[in-house]
This record gives sequence, C-alpha cells and structure tokens, in this order.
Amino acid sequence: MGSVMALRSVNSDGSRLCTFTASMTSAAICPLAAVPLRKEPSDISEMTSQILLGETMEVLEPGEKWSMVKLHHDGYEGWVSTRQIQPLREPAPAPRIFRDAALQLTPGIIPAGALLRGAEHQMEYTPVPIAQYASMFLGAPYLWGGRTILGMDCSGFTQLVFRLTGKEILRDAWQQATLGEEIAFVHEALNGDLAFFDNPEGRIIHVGLVLREEEQELPTIIHASGKVRVDILDHEGIFNRDIQQYSHRLRTIRRLPFS
Repeated sequence: MGSVMALRSVNSDGSRLCTFTASMTSAAICPLAAVPLRKEPSDISEMTSQILLGETMEVLEPGEKWSMVKLHHDGYEGWVSTRQIQPLREPAPAPRIFRDAALQLTPGIIPAGALLRGAEHQMEYTPVPIAQYASMFLGAPYLWGGRTILGMDCSGFTQLVFRLTGKEILRDAWQQATLGEEIAFVHEALNGDLAFFDNPEGRIIHVGLVLREEEQELPTIIHASGKVRVDILDHEGIFNRDIQQYSHRLRTIRRLPFS
C-alpha cells in the first residue's frame, strides 16, 4: 500500500477546511500549462473544467488513453487524457501560487493560478486586495470550462481569483453558492462577496464578485459574461451597461469566511 497524502480545501459550508486524502500510488500531477477536464472520455466531449500546471489529483480509473480523476484542491471529477498527466510517486513539494496576470514564457507557458512546486519557487507573498486580483482579468474572453486568462467561465473566474488570495473554493457556481453566509441586502455587500444568479427554474447559473468602494451607494460586479467585465449590481440583478438592460436575475449574495 502506498503512502498517503492529505490536501485541504474549503468545506461545503464554507466554515472550515476539509481534507481530501489520496493514496500516492494513484496520485498524479499536471505538468502542462492547462489541460481540459472532460465530461466523457473523448476529445469531442464537453470540457467541464481545466487542470492547471502543478495541480494534483487522484486517479480514480486509470486508462491507456483516458483516466478519470478527482482534483485534490476542490474534489472536482472528470476525464483527462492520460498523456497529459504524470504519476506522482511521492508527496509533491508545497506549492507557490503563480500570481502574475499575463501568461509568461519561462520558457514554458505559466497561467495565473498555476501551482509552482520546488524550493526555487518558495518566494515571499505580499497580499493585495481581492478586487485588484479580479481586475487583472478584465477583458479575458468567456470560455465554458475555462480557468485561464485565455478563456474562463464565471465560476472558473471566481475560483481563480480566490486562489490568488491563497484560498481554495469549489468549482461550479451552484457549489460556490453553498459557501459562507447570506447577505440580506445588496447595499450591505462588500468587496469580495459572491453574488449568484438563477434562471426561471430557480437553478443557479451565474456568479460574480462584488466590487464596492466606501463612497458607492450600490456595488458593481465583476464577472465573466462574454468577457470579464464590470456591470452595475442592484436588488434585481446585473444591469449590463452595453445593452442597457438586465442580463442576470439576482438570487443571493454570500460572504465567505475569509473574503
């Protein structure tokens, strides 16, 4: 039996960290900038998320071409090309989060949010406001399942921004809506709160990050919709400045314990 590796992530109630435990004999790491995580074991299957450089996972169903994996940082599951991951036969060194907005050539491509591992990467981190991290991605195109500046979806954007602050949250919008505590009124929302939006059937379909300066009567929201953009947020929802109408209906606002 192999050694055991424990990794921590945010619990579903947002109040504490939970632990994903994996046998090292079934663990793997992503050696590439970003690889697709797919719904089914096929190149033409829907990309449900991306695995970033340095992220580790448990291999649930190994295969010659496709492997079913469970990511350690958020418990997300999907199929990945076996050629795009590497076996992890010993515990991975503690990571440093790559926090530059743009992709770098060093000589490979490194996306923001990548986990750089090894002593040469253990550099001191100076925290900055969450709104500053979010604003780095303004103009990034929307991409279903995306988690990089080349393309990201709404919950991939919010998850990535929180990672840059050193906090891990769950992947999908409906999962993120289970975190933290509810904020009753829009005018009480603060920088870093998450706002969630639903469809006519009541299903959570969108999430964005609240931005609010002290002098603002109502907050704005930065979110991935077509591209990462800033719009007006009020009790009805998101008012799109370009089309001059509401694009999303507000369901709830949540404050995470570390936001």
